[in-house]
Amino acid sequence: MDNVNIILLEDTAASKEEYDQDSYWESGRDIVLSEIGKKIDVVFCGSDYKGSNRYEKLYGCKVEYFDRDKINISSTEIRADVFKYWDYIPNIAKPYFTKRILLIGGESTGKSTLTQNLALHYNTNFLEEVGREVCDYAGGNEDLMIEDDFHEILIRHKAKEMEVINQSNKLLFIDTDALITKFFSRFLLDGDKQKRNDALADAITAINKFDMVIFLEPTVAFVQDGTRNEKLLEDRKGYSEQIKALFDEQGISYDIVDGDYLDRYSAVQNLIKERFGL
Repeated sequence: MDNVNIILLEDTAASKEEYDQDSYWESGRDIVLSEIGKKIDVVFCGSDYKGSNRYEKLYGCKVEYFDRDKINISSTEIRADVFKYWDYIPNIAKPYFTKRILLIGGESTGKSTLTQNLALHYNTNFLEEVGREVCDYAGGNEDLMIEDDFHEILIRHKAKEMEVINQSNKLLFIDTDALITKFFSRFLLDGDKQKRNDALADAITAINKFDMVIFLEPTVAFVQDGTRNEKLLEDRKGYSEQIKALFDEQGISYDIVDGDYLDRYSAVQNLIKERFGL
């Protein structure tokens, strides 16, 4: 709403006792008055403050109380267990709380299938890798891809993430990221082209935020779907270690998942339950 200006006043009290002191509330009032720059007309607050005369004394204005029975939840409870009270959160705020779960690994480790199956299980959506689609534009052969194609992959993937998270239900599953694209580009680019691509990948990595990163070990069969680089088949373990090194360099921690496809599916579910209670 264009006519509404939201001012964030952060609570900095170290304890409940400090928070309840009159001096703390008075300092908060001073900040509010300074930010607004004019007299307060009305204060809206929960009925649990009714009878305390706190806001009347602080602002010397009309106070409107809303009944807690009508809104049977507090912001403190929501922050303590966001997913339990998910339906109380406005849709526009849900992306802030949505957990981003990234699945990474070498080619043919089951990333795409696992990403989709997990999204289906948790009744949410997923972000598929853009690289396959761009490769199709290049004629379906990655050897024909040029520098601009990798730039497109990096930018479109991030743009899609920003879009799909707005419709996600608590979790967003993401298939590959900028560092994975950086790894694969090294098979086709060199010199200044590679340097420029690395710089873009690193810039996007710097603003990426993942709540969980799952690394899939190359211990399932390599399936050639017509787009995969046969060079990776020569040393799948070695190339996987190179991918890990890219994440280690950026200080990004990850959980390693192994076993067959069902084992991986169950392992990620257990990690999500342990980490997020879902």
